[in-house]
Amino acid sequence: MGNPAPFETGIEASHRGSKLVDFLYPLPARRSVGRIFAWWERRRLAYNAIICAGGSVSLAGIAAVSLLNGTGLAMADVAGVLQGVFVILVAANILYLLGPVTESLAHKLWGRDVRAIGPHLFRAGLIFSVGLTFLLPTILVGFHLVLLMLRGIPGLF
Repeated sequence: MGNPAPFETGIEASHRGSKLVDFLYPLPARRSVGRIFAWWERRRLAYNAIICAGGSVSLAGIAAVSLLNGTGLAMADVAGVLQGVFVILVAANILYLLGPVTESLAHKLWGRDVRAIGPHLFRAGLIFSVGLTFLLPTILVGFHLVLLMLRGIPGLF
């Protein structure tokens, strides 16, 4: 059989990489619906931690721009932001559920003929989710910074 490729994810592959490689390129679950859901649930806490870390960086950027603007953060702003964070986390976890549902449906439809798609779906969903935590705040912060620069031009506003 030889040595597996560095990122091989087949059931026969033996992982000898770092913990990060093992997390991002794990062995797939054995092919039953219960095991597929268990495989995904073992990764949910780490998924949430990564999403929260990305969101924290975005919130820090928003706070920095608010301080640059001279407005600071009022308690009402913080409460609104925390409500938004809660809604985003709930939505992310509802969408996370699409991973095991999709993998289970593929398993039920095509049986053992389909290769395990869980690790690929997990990575794609994680990248998409982290991207969203950065995308919207980055657009808003960029727009706000452009407005700040335009206000500095005399006679424009």
